[in-house]
Amino acid sequence: MKITRRCIAFVILLAGPLLLFSSTQTSGKAAAKGQYLAYVGTYTTKTSSKGIYAFRFDAATGQLSSIGIAAETPDPSWIVVHPNGKYAYAANEAGKASTVSAFAVDAKSGKLAPLNQMPALGEDPCYLSFDKAGKFLFVANYTSGNVVVFPIGTDGKLGASTSNVRDDGKLGPNKERQEAPHAHWIETSPDNRFALVADLGLDEVLVYKFDAATGILTPNEPAFAKLKAGSGPRHAAFYPNGKFVFAVNELSSTATSFAYDVKKGALKEIGTASTLPPGFSGRNDVAETTVHPNGKFLYVSNRGNDSIAIFSIDLGNRTLAPVGGIATGGKEPRHFAIDPSGKYLLAENQFSNNIAVFKIDAATGGLTPTGQVVEVPSPVDLTFVAAE
Repeated sequence: MKITRRCIAFVILLAGPLLLFSSTQTSGKAAAKGQYLAYVGTYTTKTSSKGIYAFRFDAATGQLSSIGIAAETPDPSWIVVHPNGKYAYAANEAGKASTVSAFAVDAKSGKLAPLNQMPALGEDPCYLSFDKAGKFLFVANYTSGNVVVFPIGTDGKLGASTSNVRDDGKLGPNKERQEAPHAHWIETSPDNRFALVADLGLDEVLVYKFDAATGILTPNEPAFAKLKAGSGPRHAAFYPNGKFVFAVNELSSTATSFAYDVKKGALKEIGTASTLPPGFSGRNDVAETTVHPNGKFLYVSNRGNDSIAIFSIDLGNRTLAPVGGIATGGKEPRHFAIDPSGKYLLAENQFSNNIAVFKIDAATGGLTPTGQVVEVPSPVDLTFVAAE
């Protein structure tokens, strides 16, 4: 079945029993005295890693303490914890054999028990997220350039896909990196009516209508926002009020602000800023971005420059102004995460096999190393859940 708007095809299958919860990056449970579990996804191929690693994190002190292997699973390049805190899901990045794995969370020991595993229905899944009701899991498959929606059962298991969408638009000019569509990020809008997709190959942030009852994606109108040719959008983040979106561009090392029309699901570009310090001319690939919970700052990781860039967010028009940056103390910070308290930033240095902890100045946005650097093989994603 095909739909006109540059050959967007989607597949609709029957969904299993569904689960209803509110969705956030961390568990909906209250953490006892600021105690959290931190799960770290890694690459296991050609490394010493065994899979997903668990840590204890104390939000009062910023202390990160190793528990050990939470689950042995191949190349869990992205891991998310369901908002109810009971289940975790990992993207197993393995080319055409890629899968998505579901686990039960033991909030006391940190161990993850396998529930089920589904084919990713695409190649090299690199990003997972939930809809705002916690009923569906979204998967962005990088190499095949498609996004897939799976229903979440009452037992935490994944059901048969409800939607499988791929866009075949005009490719960007970078012949090596933009030779095909490359979906790299997907999230639903705060009102759960739309799903936005950052496609590195198309230089677009795509917008789909999302049916929260059935889990079906259909093209929106307008169907996308185009970025400057060769930008390569990788990830994006909504502003806390849901009226703005910030996209970070891997190939051009920039961050772009968009005004977001809540009713229409439309994006209008506001401005773009470089993530690199003046005078830097080496190789660099932007990776992760996060808005601080206070809405005043945007953080972006640079791989090559190996730093976290810091931007102040104009509270009127949400334009970005560089306010500095800091070296991550390692190589290739593919991902970083702000802890649930908003006091600390944890940067995962993939090539130096460690996680560095920084204290956040909520007034200036500045980052200060705590001196704590924890070893873990090939860390590429980190997420928190309340501990018991």
